[in-house]
Amino acid sequence: MTSEGAAPVRTDPDVVVVGGGVAGLFCAYHLRRAGASVTVLERGALGGPQSCSSGNTGFVGTHGAAPLAEPGLRAFRALGMLSADAPFYVKPRADRESLRWLGHFARACTATAAAAGFRTLIELKRRSLDLLLELCEIPSIAATFESPGIVLAFKTAEGFAEASRAVSRTVANGVPLRVLRPGELDELEPKTRFDIYGALYNPEGAYLRVPEFVVAFGRVLREMGVEIREHTEVTGFEISARGVERLHIEHGALPTERGALRTEHGTMRPGDVVLAAGAWSTECARLVGIDLTLQPIKGYSVTVDMPPGGPSRPVLLSEGRMAMVPLGDRLRLGGRLELTGMSTAISARRVRGMLCTAGEYLPDLAGLPTREAWSGLRPCTPDGVPLIGRASPRNVLVAVGYGHIGMGLAPAGGELISRILAGERPAIDPLPLRPGRFTSTIS
Repeated sequence: MTSEGAAPVRTDPDVVVVGGGVAGLFCAYHLRRAGASVTVLERGALGGPQSCSSGNTGFVGTHGAAPLAEPGLRAFRALGMLSADAPFYVKPRADRESLRWLGHFARACTATAAAAGFRTLIELKRRSLDLLLELCEIPSIAATFESPGIVLAFKTAEGFAEASRAVSRTVANGVPLRVLRPGELDELEPKTRFDIYGALYNPEGAYLRVPEFVVAFGRVLREMGVEIREHTEVTGFEISARGVERLHIEHGALPTERGALRTEHGTMRPGDVVLAAGAWSTECARLVGIDLTLQPIKGYSVTVDMPPGGPSRPVLLSEGRMAMVPLGDRLRLGGRLELTGMSTAISARRVRGMLCTAGEYLPDLAGLPTREAWSGLRPCTPDGVPLIGRASPRNVLVAVGYGHIGMGLAPAGGELISRILAGERPAIDPLPLRPGRFTSTIS
């Protein structure tokens, strides 16, 4: 960023943010508030179907801070992760990047690593919730934010007992969780019939309606002076001893007189570059010589018509590793993770499995026809903690690896990027988020 009165007027932005998902948009938001001129480059339409934010459940708040790497998951085969019906399916592949990622993942599946990851993620989530509450006071965004609390439903006595034992520890870590007494669930959800053993409740459970939030946020950023270039991809970088000198970009959504698309090429000379391109960050980073330890993990959502007995607030189906969120006349089910590469192909078998699981917890959902099935790629680190900070070249920063909880981490991640560039003290500890913790090629 430039200092006041110290630099000549620039025709290029102080910062280019590569990626127009929630990670990139929150980077742009905080950078612009800090006084930087910012351009966001998005490979598709803002909130479009290529975006991981377009079809997910949009959960934010203090729930869901457990890392994907949990104690015991080291034994992939014993836990059924190699089965196509598993909640987290790992497709055997022999490529070097996925094998390296799985090696780091196995080492992160310890109680010590999981506890450290939880502390980092809950700090990010709590700060993000505070920032979201402030942002969503803007009238044009307010309608996309809901905060009715979340019910954590347990089908089995074992699952409920284990979760109940952990409540006091979870509360001590800043999550206002409590066990629902008999009859309380009926008071919270009088229209909904549950077939479960027990439930917990987090009053801070909240969610964003997507993609409506992303589109509305983009409009706010443009009003703030952020330039957002949709349908624009970075095709290369020119690098010198000082860092990235130029970005080469390709813009492919300009209509000709006959209605076809015309591709235009150009260059940009930003002061700094932030890579926040989601699952495509690995490929983009490779162009600038950065090796990111990320894997795309596919997640599913299934949207159905809201049944008469549907829930009025989000419900987490704990043993089923699924969640549901009400969206007016629709109900969205989210879950099922697959480490299967960059494919977004939708498995009919997985969709049927999700609907079946939902019906086991809420019998009135059994047999509902699918209104929409969607899949998106979540950029995941082996330990479940994002990569946020400076890379090398020194004028490149990364804000990636938010995984399946990106909506709840991105606000604080963007603030951290802004404070690092401004040389200010961060609101959260950046050390656990350092990009080079898996590899020596990044500082």
